[in-house]
Amino acid sequence: MKVQFFMAMIPPTKTYQEKKVAVVKGKPVFYEPPEVKAVREKLTAHLSHYAPEKMFEKPVRMVTKWCFPKGKHSDGEYKATKPDTDNLQKMLKDVMTEVGFWKDDALVASEITEKFWAEQTGIFISIEELLSLIHISEPTRRTPISYAVFCLKKKTTTTTTTTTT
Repeated sequence: MKVQFFMAMIPPTKTYQEKKVAVVKGKPVFYEPPEVKAVREKLTAHLSHYAPEKMFEKPVRMVTKWCFPKGKHSDGEYKATKPDTDNLQKMLKDVMTEVGFWKDDALVASEITEKFWAEQTGIFISIEELLSLIHISEPTRRTPISYAVFCLKKKTTTTTTTTTT
């Protein structure tokens, strides 16, 4: 199963890390300030249009490309400023859980996240189920070469990747 879509919007810059703490009856209580609630509502409104009919139940790879307004930057240039990708992804995956992409975002076993300055702003998301990984082997000889052999259930061939360092 694979789901892929682009949500045209100005990506939110407020993140899950911006929760606040209040002390109520001597105990800390965490809450979302209005700006963070607004981000959650915005993501919920957009993501609900793309939720799959059937939830993902197996491990998935999630590719996310955050496209922020380019301003003085070149279209497609990497964005190396805040917010951090891990903070952006936390809120996104929590909302995706809430709207029914999966029961638990722990199913995201492989993740690629990128931030760009872009003419067309929004968030591109691609989610696909992963094939089962049966075997990973490392060389027993002492050389500067490392490799991994992946034997996939649905394939009869073996793929070998060799990297020389």
